[in-house]
Amino acid sequence: MRYVVAMVFAFIGAALAIIFLSSSVADWVVARQTFESSDDAENLHMLAFIGTNIAGLIIGWMVGWVIGGAGGSKPPAA
Repeated sequence: MRYVVAMVFAFIGAALAIIFLSSSVADWVVARQTFESSDDAENLHMLAFIGTNIAGLIIGWMVGWVIGGAGGSKPPAA
């Protein structure tokens, strides 16, 4: 069950990153650079966008993993 909870939270984390964070971060990263071609700018924008989405996915997975394991049974202390 822990894996299912982690996957659900990973999806939620990625969705929140896509909606609220990725575009702003990608725009900010590209605005700080100078480019010789527009293709370079677009490639960096894509890389920053995808990187932010992956970070949201990983953070969501970790939160779900912790929450999913919180209800686990532990052996009694002897």
